[in-house]
Amino acid sequence: MKRFISGRTMHIIAACSLAFWTVCYLSCSTEATLMGASASPPVFLGCRTPAEEEVNFIFSRDVKVASMYFDPPMETEILGQGQTVIVRFDDSQLPGGSKVTADILVEDSRRNTLNVLVSFYTRNNRMPSLVINEIRTAYSRPRVEFIEIKALSAGNLGAMRLFAAYTGDEPIYIFPPIEVKRGEYIVVHTRSIEPGLIDETGTNLNLSRGTDSSPNGRDLWMPGSTKLHETNAIYIMDQDDKILDGVLIASANTRWRDSITAAAEEMVSQGIWTGSEPGDAVNTDGNTATRTINRIENRANSHSTADWYITVTSGATPGRFNNPNRYIR
Repeated sequence: MKRFISGRTMHIIAACSLAFWTVCYLSCSTEATLMGASASPPVFLGCRTPAEEEVNFIFSRDVKVASMYFDPPMETEILGQGQTVIVRFDDSQLPGGSKVTADILVEDSRRNTLNVLVSFYTRNNRMPSLVINEIRTAYSRPRVEFIEIKALSAGNLGAMRLFAAYTGDEPIYIFPPIEVKRGEYIVVHTRSIEPGLIDETGTNLNLSRGTDSSPNGRDLWMPGSTKLHETNAIYIMDQDDKILDGVLIASANTRWRDSITAAAEEMVSQGIWTGSEPGDAVNTDGNTATRTINRIENRANSHSTADWYITVTSGATPGRFNNPNRYIR
């Protein structure tokens, strides 16, 4: 956090984080800027979206709203003020899980003011049931790493968060509002290194022209170049910090990073995985750009290594049913 102090005015630039408020990640992105505060302003603790047409902004003490703007513009009504400012908005034009930016000026009883600029995601109550289905952790240009997800029911992906704990405790990808069908494959590619890469967010699943784009699967491309490490805790969370699915993967004789340890323990506590030690993880030795880490499809999820295998050379199948032939070490 940086503070720039000039006379009686304090300007604070900060990122919304779990240290401020546990529920910040439930609906807020990490983009938050606090501006125009007086010498002793209230503190912004975060926000949450408990209902489809509601957002709550939480402060360290009672405040009243002096002004409030939303992008995209929406009709709003303030239902309550105090330590929590409760705002109802008209989301009839927004699908669940849409990103919204709020610009709010608040004032406390001593006329100390605080201007908060924060992004949040509208409530999505239609997230599908799903499983992580195939993973590539090896990079061999132009073949990039990916995480494939299979939808077990129809629904909306909006505001679901994808994590790879090796890189830390922040999501590597937040899904935009996308309607998916039961049985659909969604492939999140972690690098964008070619022309012709298109996020397939609508009904046409044959738009993207990148390597390993699937004509029938849904291709989504993360900007930049994110390494997907072969020792990892990969999982998907909803807006209430519930893990929808996850998998532990590890190369032989590895040790967990602290971030992976924390993620593994949380996965076990939520019943998503059966053990939190490296020995409880899917062994990734032998995986390559064409030998991916695969789930055994069409069988009950045991939340353990028994569900997974390394496919044969040239056996990667992003966006379609997994190749059942196994690599023998």
